[in-house]
Order: sequence, then C-alpha cells, then structure tokens
Amino acid sequence: MKKIVLICLLLGFAIQAQASLTEQEKNKEVVTQFYQKAINNKDFSAAEVYLGPWYIQHNPLAKDGIEGLKQYIDYLKQAFPESHSEIKRVMAEGDYVILHVHSIKEPGTHGQAIIDIFRLEKNKIVEHWDVIQTIPAESANSNGMF
Repeated sequence: MKKIVLICLLLGFAIQAQASLTEQEKNKEVVTQFYQKAINNKDFSAAEVYLGPWYIQHNPLAKDGIEGLKQYIDYLKQAFPESHSEIKRVMAEGDYVILHVHSIKEPGTHGQAIIDIFRLEKNKIVEHWDVIQTIPAESANSNGMF
C-alpha cells in the first residue's frame, strides 16, 4: 500500500512539474514574440496582444503603462528606424522571463548589452525591468559580452 501511495505522489509531482515547464515555455514564447513585434518590427498593434490589462514599467527613463510603451515604440520607429535587437538567451522561472539581448540602434555601432526582465500573468506581460550597458570599443578581456 505504501508503495502505491509513493508511486501516486511521484506521478503527481511529475505531472505538476511538466505543467509548470509548459507554462514557462509558453511565457518564453509570449515574450520573444512580443519583443520581435515591439522592438524589431516597431509595431505596437501587433505587440499589444501580448500585454495584460496593465503594464508596469520600472525603467526610470520610460513612461509607465501601456500608453507609455506605445509612445516608446513610436519614438523608436521615428528616431531609430534601422535599429535591431538580437535575443542571445532566454530564461524563465515561474512567471518571469529574462532576455539577454544585443541591441544595435544605429548600423555600424557596437550597440548595447541588455538584460530585460518580464513578469507575466496568465501568459500576458504585465511588468518590465531592464539593465542596459553600452558595449565599449575595446574590452579588458577577450570573452565578449555575449
């Protein structure tokens, strides 16, 4: 009897872990699709479907809310029409997705290394943090930033 209970418990944990992994994979897909549409395509309408009913922005240079995000995408489209960001790594834990990104606002420049952190609720983006570092022309080591 004890073995049956133990097997049932282990099976239950395995199913729960698989469901959680699936949720994290969905969240990663939501964030990468959002990033492509918002940052690379600069298409707010296409990106908006990935947002929740609110959007909390922690970058002190960006306006808060969904309207603030729309204004940022419009600014990006006007000021840096040729900008492009390449996602180098995607990580997820629970409701959080983290991107490691190489962003180039103007062709011919080294660009920036960015860590973007997104929080999701029900597979919708509701919160964002970022840390941005300019890539120097010369490095003290040969490891690269990516």
